[in-house]
Amino acid sequence: MGPGSAGTGSPWRNWAGNVTSRPVREVSPASAEELAAELRRATRDGLRVKTVGTGHSFTSIAATDGVLIRPDLLTGIRRIDREAMTVTVESGTPLKRLNVALAREGLSLTNMGDIMEQTVAGATSTGTHGTGRDSASIAAQIRALELVTADGTVMTCSEKENPEVFAAARIGLGALGVVSAITFAVEPVFLLTAREEPMRFDRVIAEFDQLHAENEHFEFYWFPHTDNCNTKRNNRSAGPAAPLPRLGGWFEDEFLSNGVFQAACSLGRAVPPAIPAIARISSRALSARTYTDIPYKVFTSPRRVRFLEMEYALPREAATAALRELKAMVEGSPLKVSFPVEVRTAPADDIALSTASGRETAYIAVHLYRGTPHRGYFTAVERVMTTHGGRPHWGKVHTRDAAYLAEAYPRFAEFTALRDRLDPDRLFANDYLRRVLGD
Repeated sequence: MGPGSAGTGSPWRNWAGNVTSRPVREVSPASAEELAAELRRATRDGLRVKTVGTGHSFTSIAATDGVLIRPDLLTGIRRIDREAMTVTVESGTPLKRLNVALAREGLSLTNMGDIMEQTVAGATSTGTHGTGRDSASIAAQIRALELVTADGTVMTCSEKENPEVFAAARIGLGALGVVSAITFAVEPVFLLTAREEPMRFDRVIAEFDQLHAENEHFEFYWFPHTDNCNTKRNNRSAGPAAPLPRLGGWFEDEFLSNGVFQAACSLGRAVPPAIPAIARISSRALSARTYTDIPYKVFTSPRRVRFLEMEYALPREAATAALRELKAMVEGSPLKVSFPVEVRTAPADDIALSTASGRETAYIAVHLYRGTPHRGYFTAVERVMTTHGGRPHWGKVHTRDAAYLAEAYPRFAEFTALRDRLDPDRLFANDYLRRVLGD
């Protein structure tokens, strides 16, 4: 069993299966008012409270032995404001439902991550992001949010209303209150042309700054035990749309990325010495392809192979040195790594605990197939990342604590002071928040 908490109700488990907890009770409020009533009830009963989305975090950020709030009834679009170009959505709405609903209305978010299973509040509260030269994380697209605080107050936060709360609560880690609704900036739906192309590691590293500068959204994957990478460039297009053919798209994304990859990972877990050969074969099987479609069909893809993930945000100028060190570490160790390493970027933003707060950022993410011993690899990766001032993703495996994070985030004390004000009795505390924020 992974880290968790012991209550008396039925157990809750995250998507990856590495975190379990046993809350005393689960509740599903259908409005901000019902949510506020549940918080007051929990306070009377002396129980802590956590809200859980779809469990896509790999940390125990949502684990509780008290009251577990499920936002299943807090879903749907409240309103679309075409003058302000915003959409207000209930906090438990899955991103995939929001993306489809917006597309139907001829609208889209500007940028998004590569998975859309998460709820909007779960994704934003942990700092979920895609890749972008000019456009930042999902939380950076928030224009207002509704927050239910520990005493049951329903607070609206924006740049104009409660701006000091807005500055922090967009990525609030569930520590400041329960988000009940989010207002996002949207724009008329547009087309993106994706250009995927295999490239050698040394070339990607040498041209990284140029590839970042020349493309609106650049990312790449490096396959450990090889010199092979797959690059992806997404740029706005005047059209026409040229989506992947249904069968071709299914073959590449479902069969190869999920079906065959699942089998390869299972084989690698059973026979670790086979992993380098599998990596060489699978990375060589990649071919260049170009397609044009609406944003969520280009940015996102299904993830059916379950894994554990660690991701660190580095100053963008440190990325290539860190990647060279990471490659040398893997090659000089007995580690066998079956999952590619993912590299993305983000511009600086102004959110207190955003991994891109105040600095141009590169993200380096490492994954291992679920059930594979991960500690050795992740510890070695973390050693490389922390030497470059890395900030761990709040929802992905890491061992950092408040002492480290207070140094990594210039506005850390601003966040913890706000937490002291909004949740002085720590209604929303759990073991994870005690570690990363202190008491």
